Amino acid sequence: MPGILADLTPLTVLVALGIASLAGVIKGLVGFAMPMILVSGLGSLVAPELALAGLILPTLVTNGFQALAQGPRAAVQSVRRFRVFLGVACVMLLLSAQLVAVLPAQVLLLMIGAPITLFAILQLAGWQPRVASEGHRGLEIGIGVFAGFIGGFSGVWGPPTVAYLTAMGTEKREQMRVQGVIYGLGAVALTLAHIGSGVLNAATVWLSLALVPPALVGMWVGSRVQSRIDQRAFRRATLLVLLIAGLNLVRRALT
Repeated sequence: MPGILADLTPLTVLVALGIASLAGVIKGLVGFAMPMILVSGLGSLVAPELALAGLILPTLVTNGFQALAQGPRAAVQSVRRFRVFLGVACVMLLLSAQLVAVLPAQVLLLMIGAPITLFAILQLAGWQPRVASEGHRGLEIGIGVFAGFIGGFSGVWGPPTVAYLTAMGTEKREQMRVQGVIYGLGAVALTLAHIGSGVLNAATVWLSLALVPPALVGMWVGSRVQSRIDQRAFRRATLLVLLIAGLNLVRRALT
């Protein structure tokens, strides 16, 4: 067995594959949460740096499929629409990836987990803020900075992004595509950043590669379910996953 897989027990590898499948199902259903599920699940099996390496390639590949689900032209339109967010987030992601071994993870996880949890609870309780799709460049830049910074450090940049898209009232199919484009470009930046940081290397890449097939199968299953639910159910499912993700980040920050 090549690379780091040779140092893992068969049971550990099997559980890791199951976690990747579950992450794929959730991603296929609501368009995000794969990095959070992978880094949380794998983090209970292996060292944090290996868990971070493991999520990189499944995240990259699945986001590519998600971004191109409605064709290259629609993906390009999404890039143009969110070009400022993407540019800012990618720059911050590349910078913060170098701080993995320096900054306390607990502080950053609490910074993102607490407001995301509060946002999801308020939304599920009936509070529905609306952000115009145009004319809020400062907010777009601020969320891009925040999402990119936490993403490079922890591999998780979905919650602030999906909270922003939800507040904009983005239509289901467009939200799935936009998330794929945003996370896909972010995943490219994350991959390059952690090749540079040494997290993804000749040893750890084998675990990441092994998790790609089950992640894709899970994503296919989730997408079949997503295609059968309406906008209201999609929004509620998104908020429930967002709430679970936020609570999990808070838990990780406090333990």
